[in-house]
Amino acid sequence: MFAKLRIGITAKLFAAIFSTCMLVLITMHWGVRLSFEHGFIDYIKKGNEQRLNMLSDALADQYEQHGNWDFLRHNNKLVFQILRSLEQNPDANNQLPPHGWRTAFWVLDQRFHVMIGPRDPIPPEGSRRNITLSDGRVVGWVIGSPPERLTRSADINFDQQQRRTSWIIVGLTMLLAALVTWLMSRGLLAPVKRLVEGTHRLAAGEFTSRVQANSRDELGRLGQDFNRLASTLEKNESMRRAFMADISHELRTPLAILRGELEAIQDGVRKLTPESIVSLQGEVATLTKLVDDVHQLSLSDEGALAYRKSNTDLVPLLELVAGNFTGRFAAHGLTLTLRLPERADMFGDPDRLMQLFTNLMENSLRYTDAGGGLVVTLLSRPDSLIIQFDDSAPGITDAQRQQIFERFYRAESSRNRASGGSGLGLAICQNIVEAHDGTITAHHADAGGLQIAVNLPLKHN
Repeated sequence: MFAKLRIGITAKLFAAIFSTCMLVLITMHWGVRLSFEHGFIDYIKKGNEQRLNMLSDALADQYEQHGNWDFLRHNNKLVFQILRSLEQNPDANNQLPPHGWRTAFWVLDQRFHVMIGPRDPIPPEGSRRNITLSDGRVVGWVIGSPPERLTRSADINFDQQQRRTSWIIVGLTMLLAALVTWLMSRGLLAPVKRLVEGTHRLAAGEFTSRVQANSRDELGRLGQDFNRLASTLEKNESMRRAFMADISHELRTPLAILRGELEAIQDGVRKLTPESIVSLQGEVATLTKLVDDVHQLSLSDEGALAYRKSNTDLVPLLELVAGNFTGRFAAHGLTLTLRLPERADMFGDPDRLMQLFTNLMENSLRYTDAGGGLVVTLLSRPDSLIIQFDDSAPGITDAQRQQIFERFYRAESSRNRASGGSGLGLAICQNIVEAHDGTITAHHADAGGLQIAVNLPLKHN
């Protein structure tokens, strides 16, 4: 069995960039080669045309001196002497490209007989120049073959040298492109590799994993989002562990009491009296309340609580809840004061809002010392309603104020269930307020206690 070949993203990116570089490089190479070859052929063609003109003029002068072509027939030596004289002429040097004639040529008389030239047939597409006398008579022609390819060894060697040099440049450029592409692909993918490694550690449960995110591009923002995700998962894991520890602690105490009292009754240490039954019922009620609070909290966390929102007036809701607490506040030596407007309409669930107000008043009742009280104030703003619950001493510290909405948190250190409750009331309150798109915050009250401020936006159906 052969292992499946896995190509990493670095190799893929390298191959993509390097292939693009090679395509551009080869295209440019052939473009330059074609441009050079065509340009060199045009250069030779232009030089040959100039030589044809000058040779035709020189032969016309010689014809006028001799009166016929007998001096030239099969006299190749004379023709090349004329050509050399043209090359050595300073005026001609200013016009003619160096290195002489590069293609075959023929000299014909007025009867189209070949006097000078190779035995090859005359190409019909060759350049033709008339040999014209001073009186205007045409006594012959000079014909040059078209320079479709290089024929001289010097030109061929020059072309081959340029070709070799071009391929050497291509090879060196390929090596340089490969090196730069490799370094660039590694540099570009370094943040991606860090994210991959961080994700693997995160998937393995290592929630303290963080990645370096210094760049301001998309990868930098992705790294920042990864760090926020890891931080959130770390916090949730810590809260989960604390939640399980708190639940076990809260359940252990009443269960231990129940077990102890039942064993005492079973062993005959205590008699089954109405007082002992009331004590057992109290512990069962505590367990029932704790389980109900946990259930309510889990439902509110999941958004599974049924919210039936409608246009609701908060004033009668607060008055109704306050009426239920008036006797209990008085029994604890506390006062309950309402400062409400005539109406305060908003779009919300009246049952959940009553649960919110009940939990907040219950919290003040448990934590406020005798002789103090609670003042509930409802303020109407153009875009929101603000309900403030200000109680008297004792207050809480700034550190406690930051933790007051956490689950199972109690401001008092004894964690006594009789006075502190289950520690879930304010967490449920926070979920109810957030379900109404509002905010709930804790502040120091002017009376020395705690102020809970609920800000609910005004939204109408």
